[in-house]
Amino acid sequence: MKVYLVQHGEAKSEEEDPQRRLTDKGIGEVQKVANFLRPLKLTVNAIWHSGKPRAQQTGELLAKAIGILDRIVQREGLGPKDRVTATKEALQQTSGDVMIVGHLPFLGKLVALLVTGNEEAEIVEFHFGSVVCIEQRNDGKWKVAWMIRPALLHG
Repeated sequence: MKVYLVQHGEAKSEEEDPQRRLTDKGIGEVQKVANFLRPLKLTVNAIWHSGKPRAQQTGELLAKAIGILDRIVQREGLGPKDRVTATKEALQQTSGDVMIVGHLPFLGKLVALLVTGNEEAEIVEFHFGSVVCIEQRNDGKWKVAWMIRPALLHG
């Protein structure tokens, strides 16, 4: 099983947009990552997002790129300060690969919990629009398979 953890793209300030939708730069960065992911032909069964507009927009851009617009789902418990243990349990009940579009510190804690067993361990540094792919091995342990962020991509 693979889980793709995605930090939403850059969002507008609350003063500029109370809903905090993506900035033009944020849309461009997510599109850059989407263009990188498209030829990989990922087999993602669902994209989960927190329901916040910036996460939903990011998820929709990525869903379009990988061809699964009908499988983008808002899920409770993916907010910035939500507990990661519930998502870990949900992943244990899920078959197939999942993409989770969310926020910090939640994403950092989730990857740390899955890979090290300690949600406070800092093992990856997320950036707006970045994707961290973690993979569960046959023995049930998780490892970081790869990571990409918009600044590493051309175009």
